[in-house]
Amino acid sequence: MSIKKILLFSFMIMMIPFIIVTLFIKDDEITFNFNSNSIVRVYRKDKSVIERVPIEQYVVGVVSGEVPINFEMEALKAQAVAARTYVMFQIQNNIKNDYDVVDTVDNQVYKSEQDLKNKWKDNYTSNINKVREAVLGTSGEYLTYKDKVIEAFFFSTSVGYTENSEDIFVEALPYLRSVESKWDKISPVYTDSVEFSKLEFYSNLQLPYQDQINIDILETTKTGRIKQIKINGHKFTGKEVCGMLKLRSTCFKIVDNKDKVKIETKGFGHGVGMSQYGAQGMALEGYKYTDILKHYYTGIQIDNYNKK
Repeated sequence: MSIKKILLFSFMIMMIPFIIVTLFIKDDEITFNFNSNSIVRVYRKDKSVIERVPIEQYVVGVVSGEVPINFEMEALKAQAVAARTYVMFQIQNNIKNDYDVVDTVDNQVYKSEQDLKNKWKDNYTSNINKVREAVLGTSGEYLTYKDKVIEAFFFSTSVGYTENSEDIFVEALPYLRSVESKWDKISPVYTDSVEFSKLEFYSNLQLPYQDQINIDILETTKTGRIKQIKINGHKFTGKEVCGMLKLRSTCFKIVDNKDKVKIETKGFGHGVGMSQYGAQGMALEGYKYTDILKHYYTGIQIDNYNKK
């Protein structure tokens, strides 16, 4: 056989798997069979490494990193289901990427066992057992809407109501609707304030210094969060101001105090999905974690991959 024929034959053999994948496997047909040994690829930002963590162990690390350990058990369980759902959604949507989630608020805060031993010290055993009880008590449970895993956003503290997803992000999702969250006043950051020198204020916003600050609020959400604002004639989104000034919330009020600028905020976080302090308030009133989840995520079902 000539060299040309050998090369052609070898090439055809190499192309067979590609042809099969191209013809018979479509992106939208990819399915995931989750179980307790499913692996999450976690990008550890401080270390710049990717760690592979079993999903239920990952959920323990997120519950430990996201909410105070003194939260009620039903609030911890609600957080466990939301965290598990969130990472399942990310796994499904990051199959072509190197990792599924980052271990910070860019996705959800994750702490390894060693991180938690360093943080909790002598209280590690009692604290980790409490979190594991919440995770084991909801083992395999996740949230769906019309049989699809939802994007289970959550945040710290609402302004009294949560937000419609399209008012904060882009897409209007039927399970991320604005609902009342009257329990959030228990949060230590339900209201807050921060003060800047006028020079710091202008510098952070990259604006020229002026003695007087002129504020014109152009657009807000129904709950009062700022969507568009003009400061001395310069237009910003509420998110931009929040990021540049490192505010807790886009629900803010700017007060000009001569050489100082005081900014009062309400709530903490983006406001979409489950309020963590709202969940704690509901738990304190005797609500179960299933009640909490169904309150904050409209029209969802609770499924369990251990029972599939």
